Amino acid sequence: MFTLSNIKKKLADYCVYQERSHYEVEQKLKEYTFLDQDERGEIIVWLIHNNFLNEERFALSYTRGKFYQKKWGKIKITQGLKQKKIPNNLINIGLEQINEDDYISTIKELANKKWNTIRESEIFLKKKKLYNYLQQKGYENHFIHEIIENID
Repeated sequence: MFTLSNIKKKLADYCVYQERSHYEVEQKLKEYTFLDQDERGEIIVWLIHNNFLNEERFALSYTRGKFYQKKWGKIKITQGLKQKKIPNNLINIGLEQINEDDYISTIKELANKKWNTIRESEIFLKKKKLYNYLQQKGYENHFIHEIIENID
């Protein structure tokens, strides 16, 4: 039998393992169908009060991970955060921590690596494939155009 105390511990462990958004924790709480809305709210408040759950910390961690590990662009990071129901002001705080020089060098590095792997003799089609790749990674059109104009 689950007690409120047991569920709090389980969700605290869930949050300690990896940063979580409020939305993810709410989804996890739905597994405990016997809990009413007040009990779910009490658990969320307890997690926040005990610093297991912090949306700003989640937004910062998510942004860092997706950019520095997966090399996602700001558009894709923003979409991911919106799917996790993160407010716009926290999304902006997360994106502001990405160093602009790192951002530019990352997109250039991705473009050069991809350019060398595209097997296409027609230059227009090769550039189109590179454009689509960088767009899928979540980079802004003005950066992509600038990179493609200067690719060799």
